[in-house]
Amino acid sequence: MKCSPTVLRSCLAVAFGWLAGGIHFADGAAMTLAYRPAPVDNPLKGFVPYLGEKPAFPHSLEWDYTPLAAVMDGPTHFDWTVFERKLAEAASRGHQFIARFYLEWPGRKTGVPQFLIANGLKMRTWTNTNTRPFPPGLQHTPDYEDPRLRAALTNFIRALGRRYDGDPRLGFLQLGLLGSWGEWHNHPHTEWFASKDVQREVMDAYGAAFKKTRLLARYPMGPNNRRYADNSTRPIGYHDDSFAWATLDTGKPEDGWFFETRLRAAGALDKWRDQPIGGEVRPEVWSCLFNEPSCAPAGQEFDRCVTTVHASWLCYEGIFRAGVPLPARERALKAAQRMGYELYASTTELLVAGGNLSVTLTVTNMGIAPFYYDWPVELGVLDSANQLVMTLTTDWKLTRVLPGDPNCLWKCSVNLRRLAIGKYHVVLRVANPLQAGPPLRFANRNQDRHLHGWLTLGEFQRL
Repeated sequence: MKCSPTVLRSCLAVAFGWLAGGIHFADGAAMTLAYRPAPVDNPLKGFVPYLGEKPAFPHSLEWDYTPLAAVMDGPTHFDWTVFERKLAEAASRGHQFIARFYLEWPGRKTGVPQFLIANGLKMRTWTNTNTRPFPPGLQHTPDYEDPRLRAALTNFIRALGRRYDGDPRLGFLQLGLLGSWGEWHNHPHTEWFASKDVQREVMDAYGAAFKKTRLLARYPMGPNNRRYADNSTRPIGYHDDSFAWATLDTGKPEDGWFFETRLRAAGALDKWRDQPIGGEVRPEVWSCLFNEPSCAPAGQEFDRCVTTVHASWLCYEGIFRAGVPLPARERALKAAQRMGYELYASTTELLVAGGNLSVTLTVTNMGIAPFYYDWPVELGVLDSANQLVMTLTTDWKLTRVLPGDPNCLWKCSVNLRRLAIGKYHVVLRVANPLQAGPPLRFANRNQDRHLHGWLTLGEFQRL
């Protein structure tokens, strides 16, 4: 791949010397870069708390539910104040936000906009006992087939996309809206859940409204499911909201709703290669998942679950609470590092010829999932005071660096001019589009060595 420089300098003669770390690098020779595990709080991966200040465990994401009624007060009228406040709060801490909107929540006031209820939308009030480990709660289920509700949902999704698609504060958006907690079920009252037609309308609306921000559905579904509309070929990922509890296939008919089982049935086992997989650790194991032994059910061990479904992030409020024993916390830190991507720049080759600097970089994804956004990949040149004297943006694509694939080779030719005589370092970074967000950091010893957020690739001298 070639890259397009944003700043040009005149030609220079260079001789390459020593790279920090003690490895000699000769002009034009490939050099191995030392590995070091990437930080736990790398962007868009790891464990995720509910929205709020949670310093107890490193993280890069926050999440929260929002009732549709909090932002919609007319068929086409919206007040985004509540949602804006959530995005801004997470962003102020340098964190991206995971959002889900809902209509139904056991034990809470309805999330259905009041104008729909006032206009006669049928509501069913019942006691939901499918709330373990929390107590049963009174729930209000709307008539999902009502054309007024259907129009409201598609109007909302359209307006949400116009305002927030590609917003750097919004990391991921769960489809939500339908069913208990926005989880696309009304168990045990399956007869009250939205029809396939309504489901398709909602997914069509999301697909039209969101071209940049990544979407996730609760259940993987293929074309032959009796209750759910097919989503297996849509550009939508998935979230397993019973992680480490009902994730892995057991082969038992009664466990047909388990996450991996549904992935298999939908033919979506490899969808993680271009669509994200997230979820929530099941509340029953919040307090003891990383104890020794773990309280996760036999056959639902955390590491196996993560590796099998290629999870990038998991909502897990339990690890952010006070009183987590140190050994459990240490195991959780290692578990967070295993989720999602881990990009390692394994070799680099720098060559000067005809006044151009050629950079060749081998990048390996040592994680279990891709990075799902093509954030800008930038090269830079540092002077002897570690000040940037040149930056340029490449066309290198992070989403193409897949686990298990052959190493990705990034190439760039740079025209360098008017640099003063002296020593310089070539550095690399992935810029977070969130203004206060930390950059993606590579799994390299020389990450942040000369400048925070930048990976040092090599040293050269202007003679």
